[in-house]
Amino acid sequence: MTTMTTGVGRGGPDAEWPASLDVPALRAAGWRPSPFREFVLKVHARCDLACDYCYVFAMADQGWRDRPAQMPREVVDAAAARIGEHVRAHGLDAVRLVLHGGEPLLADTALLARAVRAVRAAAGGAAVEVAVQTNGTRLDEERLAALAGLDVRVGVSLDGDAAAQDRHRRLAGGRGSHARVAAGLGRLTAPRFRHLFAGLLCTIDLRNDPVATYEALLAFAPPRMDFLLPHGTWDAPPPGRDPAAAGTPYAGWLLRIFDAWYPAGGVEIRLFAEILQLLLGGRASSELLGVAPIGVAVVETDGSIEHSDLLKAVSATAPATGLHVARDSFDAVLAMPMTVARQLGVDGLCDRCRACRWARVCGGGLYAHRYRSGTGYLNPSVYCPDLLALIDGIHARVAPDLAFLRRESG
Repeated sequence: MTTMTTGVGRGGPDAEWPASLDVPALRAAGWRPSPFREFVLKVHARCDLACDYCYVFAMADQGWRDRPAQMPREVVDAAAARIGEHVRAHGLDAVRLVLHGGEPLLADTALLARAVRAVRAAAGGAAVEVAVQTNGTRLDEERLAALAGLDVRVGVSLDGDAAAQDRHRRLAGGRGSHARVAAGLGRLTAPRFRHLFAGLLCTIDLRNDPVATYEALLAFAPPRMDFLLPHGTWDAPPPGRDPAAAGTPYAGWLLRIFDAWYPAGGVEIRLFAEILQLLLGGRASSELLGVAPIGVAVVETDGSIEHSDLLKAVSATAPATGLHVARDSFDAVLAMPMTVARQLGVDGLCDRCRACRWARVCGGGLYAHRYRSGTGYLNPSVYCPDLLALIDGIHARVAPDLAFLRRESG
């Protein structure tokens, strides 16, 4: 299929190169898009924290200012109907619904219940796993009881100990949030609600000691944790990632955690688990790694359908589709060149990435992190050196164990 992507506009207008994909030709050659299996509803567009690295509020896209604070009921109902339509059209047996924001727990509990019940009803016989990703400041007994009644799993964002958390994740008045989040996690991890706990999400700050950060998260005994690379592009590189300089600071930071985690096991660390899975020939379940087709659609509070909301780190228009749940199907999003470009696997990567030894593991990195003025997304990730060093490092550490298993099974 590589020959079909040679028309992609290398050096074309910023962020517009997917428009030159010949989608009809791809379809005529037998290519078909993969349906969406995860739907992110932005049920509330405001937040009670002022995190300085937030891709929603502190980066290029400030569209939240013009959207309703809370998703109206009619938008909830329309989004649920579109999800049900998509499930039936593609014969899906299971989908995932993520309640997101802003801070989703700023939304009325009744609205959250309406969204969950409407999507489950619209999905018919398909299973609907529901999760909420929260900053953890509003995890009181009442909300947790409501989420338990709805069978909604709860993921919490936490950057480590008090010093790490409070450096970036502050309340609007400037006070740190660690104490409130820790109290909320205390309620979530109590026996009554422990079954709801989905895991912890940590944004990396190179100034924090990696093992101390890992141990601070581990203290809450999460079933899963993940470490996120701060968002950035070639035009606006993330902290500590100077594209012109040597060094792989993020790989070094993460490998110190890997060295503490790998012998101990226990909690799943998604980033490491997915690299290991990909090294063994499997597939990843997130956008960060691998070449599996993306399967996530986002609905904003006003009903606008967007590509990955992580593209807000690029520009105000990067995630936009121009589509709306009141009039457009999710299949219409599947037909868009941007979606096609993100579902082409290795063939959707730039020449340098396709030639890389870890192309199918790295997958070019997160789509937003590839952006550069003039070439759009047809670049390696701004984190390319770190991703290569991380994968090399993990491969080197596990290769002896894999060789031993092969000998034992042979």
